[in-house]
Amino acid sequence: MEGNSKPVEEQCRDQTGAVDGEEHDPERNSLHEPLLKRSPTLTSNQLAMVGAKVSHIESLDYEINENNLFKHDWRSRSRVEVLQYIALKWTLAFLVGLLTGVIASLINLAIENIQGLKMLTVVDFINQKRYITGFAYFTGVNLTLTLVAAFLCVMFAPTAAGPGIPEIKAYLNGVDTPNMFGASTLIVKIIGSIAAVAAGLDLGKEGPLVHIGTCIAALLGRGGTEKHHLRWKWLRYFNNDRDRRDLITCGASSGVCAAFRSPVGGVLFALEEVATWWRSALLWRTFFSTAVVVVVLRGFMEYCNSGRCGLFGRGGLILFDVSSVTVKYHPMDLVPVAVIGIIGGVLGSLYNYLLLKVLRLYSLINEKGRLYKLLLSLGVSLFTSVCLYSFPFLVPCSRCEPSLLNDGICPTNGRTGNFKQFNCPAGYYNDLASLLHSANDDAVRNIFSTSTPTEFLPISLLIFFAIYCILGLVTFGIAVPSGLFLPIILMGSAYGRLLGLAMGSYTNIDQGLYAVLGAASLMSGSMRMTVSLCVIFLELTNNLLLLPITMLVLLISKTVGDCFNPSIYEIILELKGLPFLDAKPETWMRNLTVGDLAAAKPNVVSLQGIEKVARVLEVLKESNHNGFPVVDRDVGMTELQGLVLRAHLITVLRKKWFLPERRRTEEWEVREKFTSVDLAEKARKIEEIELTEEDMEMYIDLHPFTNATPYTVVESMSVAKAVVLFREVGLRHLLIVPKYQAAGVSSTK
Repeated sequence: MEGNSKPVEEQCRDQTGAVDGEEHDPERNSLHEPLLKRSPTLTSNQLAMVGAKVSHIESLDYEINENNLFKHDWRSRSRVEVLQYIALKWTLAFLVGLLTGVIASLINLAIENIQGLKMLTVVDFINQKRYITGFAYFTGVNLTLTLVAAFLCVMFAPTAAGPGIPEIKAYLNGVDTPNMFGASTLIVKIIGSIAAVAAGLDLGKEGPLVHIGTCIAALLGRGGTEKHHLRWKWLRYFNNDRDRRDLITCGASSGVCAAFRSPVGGVLFALEEVATWWRSALLWRTFFSTAVVVVVLRGFMEYCNSGRCGLFGRGGLILFDVSSVTVKYHPMDLVPVAVIGIIGGVLGSLYNYLLLKVLRLYSLINEKGRLYKLLLSLGVSLFTSVCLYSFPFLVPCSRCEPSLLNDGICPTNGRTGNFKQFNCPAGYYNDLASLLHSANDDAVRNIFSTSTPTEFLPISLLIFFAIYCILGLVTFGIAVPSGLFLPIILMGSAYGRLLGLAMGSYTNIDQGLYAVLGAASLMSGSMRMTVSLCVIFLELTNNLLLLPITMLVLLISKTVGDCFNPSIYEIILELKGLPFLDAKPETWMRNLTVGDLAAAKPNVVSLQGIEKVARVLEVLKESNHNGFPVVDRDVGMTELQGLVLRAHLITVLRKKWFLPERRRTEEWEVREKFTSVDLAEKARKIEEIELTEEDMEMYIDLHPFTNATPYTVVESMSVAKAVVLFREVGLRHLLIVPKYQAAGVSSTK
């Protein structure tokens, strides 16, 4: 059974040594000769389900390939080299956290200043009663910024569009998602995120920050881009998929930490949402990376508090510190809290359903070409600008409270503030403009504000909720870097605050806290996260008294959402055709054995321990398997030597390490020509190999390159049990061996 990309079973069995009375020829092994005797007993409906979701994307080799060269490499490492390897792991984890924190802070500052400058100019036009000019300026700037983001994604890095989190989940699950972690993707993601968020589109920078963190980790792990990378001796230790996977996990954790200033939440997000394989050593390194990120963010915040960071001076971080707010609630308050959880689960699943329909429509439009992608992005930007600019004119102005008026807090025309004057007379403010005509992070702070029970009108909250529901659906899926966190937070906080407003004096919980619970419920109802989301919100609010009711809301919303459809990331994974091996096997898998599954698949292709060059070349050209069982056959005996990878075979052919006669080689002969670094390089195309007729008649000893300890299962094992083993160990290949042996034939080793 081969990994997610190629569902072709690698099977080994014993041969009796005779076919139709003829003597068995050890060199005669057709590509179509089965190694496992098959009985076509699979006649149930499940046969149609096997291989229904076949993908041609390559898998990753997370398993340690214990061949002779690998074993010699580990035996020959000195204590200094082992310490270098360990020190390099921690050094790269530190650099991932440092660079992610710095880049995230610069992105936050750029977005806040660009968006703030745009808003201040629009306010000046409105104060001068130049409404048409203000609309033209607002729309023109938004269209220009959207065009920049979309043009970069469409022309230079299509994989930079979207959040990137589903692709990261697939990669950490074992799928080599193509072109996801390149330098061009990183640059376009950074510039595109700044332009798209500053354009006022209903999307966030949180998802792209996760992708940015993983891009940084991938580039550091290989020392640069694919074409131009460092060949530093120390980096050769990381020239494998296993260590790169761990580093990319650190990058994902660092990205979440940079988005929410939540180090523990970042680690738990990687554990709960994106990582398939986990261990305690990885837990420490991811926590170390997020600790570095939060130190960098804190440094930027301290520097920006002095007002040296531009228009707003807060670093663009979502901050909702309610540590000074006394959280009181009695048993009856649990009823509206449970209602928030139910609403979040229902709306979250409905949002996932509608978003899937929109994404399918967008995929049809995007298939028509690059121009249609750009026009779609610009159309959404124009629609967003019309909504954000015009709707505040539809709500009435509210009078400022005397205490706020005397303190100069209300109204505000300047940079930040909850009470935007926006075309209102002196002493009045427009509550909807406080949400729509603010930076996205500032809008979150405004709607989360506590001790302001009369700040927002019900009609304003209803309009805000409706606008962001529509914009959230039509914006996600266009060709710009986008995140789902912020739109969902804003939608959830709107109905949470509405419920708090409806409860009035019947509850002890502040309306701002209802907004927090609403945001948490909708995020859990859509993304189906619980533990990591709970910790993220606790670190944001800095108030442990919120823990019990936050846990209750998250559990209810996730349970309700699971009754309707999968999480939004799983939906996007399926829509993009990315294979993903779920933790829970499907029910039908318990009724099938791996032998039954093998019977429904093409025959396996095997090699002998010493093969002719012509045979190896034939196998590589006529099959697309990534691994081949190596089986030595003697009179009356068959011995499984292990598994050899396609990349290693191509490396041997490229270096022309051939033998004139059939014989086993000594270890020193192999080490003269190959090192473990050679085998770690990615395979070239077989069409690039040029061999002469003389080369084709020579032999290759495959034993030094064969993984002598592959994972094997008996053919009677259920598919469900094999899937659990396959996923938890992080395999790409799983050998199926026969349960019964022919008489006089020894057991397969």
